[in-house]
Amino acid sequence: MDVGAYLSRIGYQGPSEPTLETLRGLHRCHLFSVPFESLSVHCGEPITLALPLLYNKIVQQRRGGFCYENNGLFLWLLRVLGFSAVGLAGRVRNRFTGRFGPPLDHLVLLARLGDQRFLCDVGFGDGFLEPLQLEPGLEQPQEGSIFRLGLVGGSWVLERLGVPSEERRMLYNFTLEERELGDFAAMCHYHQSAPSSIFACKSFCSLPQPGGGRLTYMGWRLIATQGGQRMETALQAHEIPALLQHVFGAQLSSAFVPKDQDIQPPPEEEEEMGPDPPTPPKQGDLLPHPNPTE
Repeated sequence: MDVGAYLSRIGYQGPSEPTLETLRGLHRCHLFSVPFESLSVHCGEPITLALPLLYNKIVQQRRGGFCYENNGLFLWLLRVLGFSAVGLAGRVRNRFTGRFGPPLDHLVLLARLGDQRFLCDVGFGDGFLEPLQLEPGLEQPQEGSIFRLGLVGGSWVLERLGVPSEERRMLYNFTLEERELGDFAAMCHYHQSAPSSIFACKSFCSLPQPGGGRLTYMGWRLIATQGGQRMETALQAHEIPALLQHVFGAQLSSAFVPKDQDIQPPPEEEEEMGPDPPTPPKQGDLLPHPNPTE
């Protein structure tokens, strides 16, 4: 990795020592610079979880990606800089269907600093901006939102608590079993093709804005949210590539097909309606990593 090129890509100019200050700065800069997006899926560009390919796409081509791409590359950066960090598997509660995705649905990160642990996630979209202390029941406010982690039935649960502009919402659950990037290969394919995946059903690109707002392209709309207010602008198909480049810095090199299709709920055998531990893998599924962290 060319660390300098990565730091330049995300606009980070602070210290590089493995401290909480550095972790917070890197986390924020990545989120504000690298879009959370599904554009490759709708450009006919297969996504393969190989670090050199992710580095080329995000750093050199200045694109974004989904959780496996953004968090996979960010984990590499943290380790190169000397952080003690690992990947974890989570299951997202889909805000469109209200149901949880399959096991290994989401990649999140855990960083250790002394005797403290911090949840990191630069690949979720509308989530937290700075690492969250892994402490059950602790309310952690960040720019207009309040986040809380809890333990239910052996799994950790991340919630966004109710504030005047929104209702309380469970975002995802996860366990502390260490995972490597390759463990998510099958689910990476799933998210590029399954009718239950937001990435396959909707073309989108999203970045947070200062002060707690967010700017999102989806389908044939540009959506701006700020302080509980929401404004949508209709788009013509021919306008979208230029908008993606000028607003999000995403220059597409392949033909792009906008999409905003309803997401189908996952089959019952793939989904759990609560934050319980993931079901045991079926024969042929990916096996757990043999070295759990806890």
